[in-house]
Amino acid sequence: MSDDARAANRSAYELSLHDPEAFWGQAATAIDWITPPGRVLDNDRPPFYRWFTGGELNVCANAVDRHVAAGRGDQAAIHYDSPVTGVRETITYADLLARVTAVAGGLRGLGVTKGDRVVIYLPMVPEAVVGMLACARIGAIHSVVFGGFAPAELAARIDDAQPKVVLSASCGVEPSRVVPYKPFLDEAIRRSEHPPQHCVILQRAQLAAEMGERDLDWADFESSPAALEGADPVAVAATDPLYILYTSGTTGRPKGIYRDCGGYAVALRWSMEHLYDVRPGETMFTASDVGWVVGHSYIVYGPLLTGATTVLYEGKPVGTPDAGAFWRVVDDYDAVALFTAPTAFRAIKKIDPEAKLLGEHDISSLRTLFLAGERLDPDTYEWATAALGVPVVDNWWQTETGWPIAMNPSGVGLLPIKPGSAAVAVAGYDVRVLDGMGEQVEPGVEGAICLRLPMPPGTLPTLWNDDDRYVSSYLAAYPGYYLTGDGGYIDADGYLFVMGRTDDVLNVAGHRLSTGSLEAALAGHEAVAECAVIGVHDDLKGQVPRALVVLKSGVDADLDGERIRRELVARVRAEVGPVAALQQVDIVAGLPKTRSGKILRKTMREIADGVAPVVPATIEDVAVLEALAPVLRSPDR
Repeated sequence: MSDDARAANRSAYELSLHDPEAFWGQAATAIDWITPPGRVLDNDRPPFYRWFTGGELNVCANAVDRHVAAGRGDQAAIHYDSPVTGVRETITYADLLARVTAVAGGLRGLGVTKGDRVVIYLPMVPEAVVGMLACARIGAIHSVVFGGFAPAELAARIDDAQPKVVLSASCGVEPSRVVPYKPFLDEAIRRSEHPPQHCVILQRAQLAAEMGERDLDWADFESSPAALEGADPVAVAATDPLYILYTSGTTGRPKGIYRDCGGYAVALRWSMEHLYDVRPGETMFTASDVGWVVGHSYIVYGPLLTGATTVLYEGKPVGTPDAGAFWRVVDDYDAVALFTAPTAFRAIKKIDPEAKLLGEHDISSLRTLFLAGERLDPDTYEWATAALGVPVVDNWWQTETGWPIAMNPSGVGLLPIKPGSAAVAVAGYDVRVLDGMGEQVEPGVEGAICLRLPMPPGTLPTLWNDDDRYVSSYLAAYPGYYLTGDGGYIDADGYLFVMGRTDDVLNVAGHRLSTGSLEAALAGHEAVAECAVIGVHDDLKGQVPRALVVLKSGVDADLDGERIRRELVARVRAEVGPVAALQQVDIVAGLPKTRSGKILRKTMREIADGVAPVVPATIEDVAVLEALAPVLRSPDR
């Protein structure tokens, strides 16, 4: 970034904090409004701030209709790429408009109207995106639940959202198995107190589902008289909900993050060009899932609001068919941006540590790699940078915020990259690091990362039907601030270093150590593919760190394991200090993770401490945790 660009970026950031009405009022001009907003920021009832009150729009029309009207109907909107089924399909904006209009008409024919909820329980297929946009078209509120979620978790979401309709499929397809969705859905409905009136089922070739009285075949539904009649976009208030996305709650009851229409549309449209440097007509490949917030924001709404092309990928970073899968997708669709989780790159690095498969594909279109979802350790950053030869940009945010809190602004011009840092706060986010008394700490000192209210457009205005829980979960600890739940520090240059969840901080003989600093030391070893550090109970020191390490392919754990363990203990002592007191390093086959790639440190810590673990419903592979449990329960290697 040149000095002029850096100054302009700083000036824009300061304006977003000191005059948010001017900053976001200008950003809102990139959205088509049916009724322009009367106020940009409504702060009459803190802490419940609202953006663009009085304004009316339709998010679907902004994502689809206006691009067709502007002559972009023949441009690709979605490249659907499914290596697990062998199906590939390109859907133009005109095609997408026709399908969304039909499904919106079909939903209206089933009695779905403005404000009603629709649960979407689908794999990574075009129908998931079409269903989301169709809901937005008629003012219905969609709630996407991961396909394959267990019945109990799905039932809890159905009871909270109380949908009129569920859109689902007969099955999902994984690299090694077919997952039957319909029995899960049937069992969830049997358990729920507020069953839907109708379920629309996409019958996939890999497994046919048995249909019941409330079930409709998707093909019949999309060609019904109501679907053929279609549905025009309806005007909704900027402050009306667009969707509910559930995240795990500490009480076991899921928290419904609700996203408003106007603020979200404005923030995502602004972020695409200023943060991700993706312009109309360009292709963005976000290797995530529409069940996550990343999928909502940067597979579906962000690219389509921009008039860009998005890739809907039903596959894995490795195994479908190999560790060159991502490079093939970038090559095939000339993607300018790749956005995924660090875990995906660690998986690729483990299988293909020298990135040999990269040579089989032309990725010259790729300008930037974006990584988010968990801490980007410096070793993964260095490997990806060396392999791809493009900037590797960390970005940090949450389901609750909907778009990045801190990031290197690629669309403006990159700041110098500091490995381990998500760079600087982006427009609208006043990021502070506070101590236990609520006082701001000095640069370089770790504390609780908080956001001063009001937060910018696109962030959660509250929880679905639960203002009290919104306040108690996020705002009560530090009045006037949103508590992110993450710990870290801001350095003298204003760079934010997120070191992990605050409950992942170790207290070793009175010394507070973040798991991130210990893991960074371990990950720098040439034999380590990925690692996790947990704090386990110790009668003398309170807690001691315990490391779990996965080795790269080709490294012989039986032959070299003891040497590697000694070297890892020495690395931590040298880089973190003797106070870390790391003695136990376990070499394991794999680490348990959520479907978004987050390592289940808390669950592993609970097993190691001998308490009943809380296993989140989002776990990717229960077998990995089951195989690891005996190791965790053993106090010795």
